Amino acid sequence: MDEQGWLSERFEENRLRLRGVAYRMLGSLSEAEDAVQEAWLRLERTDAAGVENLSAWLTTVVSRVCLDMLRSRKSRREEPIGAQATEAGFVHAGGSDPEGEAELADSVGVALLVVLDTLAPAERLAFVLHDLFGRPFDEIAAITGRSPEAARQLASRARRRVRGSPASSAAGRARQREVVEAFLSAARAGDIQGLLAVLDPDAVVRIDGAARIAGGAADAADTPRELRGAATWVRQFVALSRGLRSVQPALIDGSVGLIFAPRGKLSRVLTFTFTDAKVARVEVIGDPARLPQLDIAVL
Repeated sequence: MDEQGWLSERFEENRLRLRGVAYRMLGSLSEAEDAVQEAWLRLERTDAAGVENLSAWLTTVVSRVCLDMLRSRKSRREEPIGAQATEAGFVHAGGSDPEGEAELADSVGVALLVVLDTLAPAERLAFVLHDLFGRPFDEIAAITGRSPEAARQLASRARRRVRGSPASSAAGRARQREVVEAFLSAARAGDIQGLLAVLDPDAVVRIDGAARIAGGAADAADTPRELRGAATWVRQFVALSRGLRSVQPALIDGSVGLIFAPRGKLSRVLTFTFTDAKVARVEVIGDPARLPQLDIAVL
């Protein structure tokens, strides 16, 4: 085997892992593929004989490419997450494999992708490389141009953001999650009785204008709608929720709720108010100005 063939084989051995790093860094499958391809182009221009650890070298190159892409994204002041509001809009948006990207987002965890999207580029890199891929802080420091201690602090800040503030009552949060997951399971299955079982009879649902769907598109100009009494709105809610994918539990402002994030891009949030271990209020938030203000963390 010639040198080029050997190099290509070694690169392919690392491709899947490199794509995993890049996807968690960028939250976009097409951009992740671009970053991996750039790493290959740089490898072709490098004397591989002088690379002691090719796997670590490739990880460093992909990470630097991703960091540059994230910084460029921030400098362009791209539109905030949540600016698009329907699942169909994401499924048919750019990218060569929307379905594959949706499945990848689900496997990584849409809640994690949503929270990672709120981190500063260097924080995101430090968390992804250290906490998700086990890379040492010396290596992260070299990529970010900071000291190992500073890299450690970056990862620590990111970790606190990802995990949220400590629970005031672990048992209470566990019960909230149990109720929310039962709510989601019943809604997806079209189980009216199962949904009513976790709702207070006087439960209220409030849907803001941006989260309401009219003709397949969110109507941000529409006024919020509030319905009282679980029996008056539960069937309509089930009809809208059945088969919905890319919905996962997450911590929202310290309480367990649900996020809807097709392909890992936050679109809507459901917050819950609990009374006597039942849901007393559901608020569906789709306002792109409000979504970034919510404190979302991974359960």
